[in-house]
Amino acid sequence: MNGPGIELTLAPELRLFAPPSRRVDRVPTATDGASSLGHVVESAGVPLTEVGRLLVDGREVPVSYVPQAGQSVEVFGVDRPQQVPGAPLRFLLDVHLGTLARRLRLLGVDAAYDNEDPGDPALATRSAAENRVLLSRDRGLLRRREIFAGAYVYSDNPDDQLRDVLGRFAPALAPWTRCTACNGPLHEADKDSVGDRLEHGTQRSYDVFAQCSDCERVYWRGAHHSRLERIVDEALAEFGDGATV
Repeated sequence: MNGPGIELTLAPELRLFAPPSRRVDRVPTATDGASSLGHVVESAGVPLTEVGRLLVDGREVPVSYVPQAGQSVEVFGVDRPQQVPGAPLRFLLDVHLGTLARRLRLLGVDAAYDNEDPGDPALATRSAAENRVLLSRDRGLLRRREIFAGAYVYSDNPDDQLRDVLGRFAPALAPWTRCTACNGPLHEADKDSVGDRLEHGTQRSYDVFAQCSDCERVYWRGAHHSRLERIVDEALAEFGDGATV
């Protein structure tokens, strides 16, 4: 771009997307005089899924606004909790976020995920078809125009990823109600009805079971329950307003 020059300031939380030289206030930025402000921001490296308010000389404008020479543009991050149009709030995660998907399901959050990568076009199409918020660390995927809504996952640590998504979207939490393997709903199951799916030691040691209505996987409070309970308890303590348990 070599048209009208503007000054671009990215919010601190958005500066990681930009080259180091652009991570300061009021960066001189050339435009072509015809492209939208949304295009200018994406050219600076920031996915529009991460953009909230846009101010031009202190006045709020839409992403379709075409900036003019000499204007000062401020780009803010999304407000938290972020409001997503439509209901219910549902997510779709790319192949690199399997642990996050299982933890969201543990908390009763609808989180679609495939163990094999279906490819960016298929993920974007599913996001649009099912009105799911696409979660990814792939900036290119989040720039696809057909997605319903999207969000960049800022950390590669599962604990931080979970806190990021819960803090950003404030989904209703209903722990222990969703299958962590397939995302289906769980229902109570008696020992007799699931006995053929249990090892003898499990049958002898446990009496309370749940089963997935979709894949029929059986759950009980086994050796890993205390670790899962910690994840649930921490999430409820910080983000549990309106949770259903």
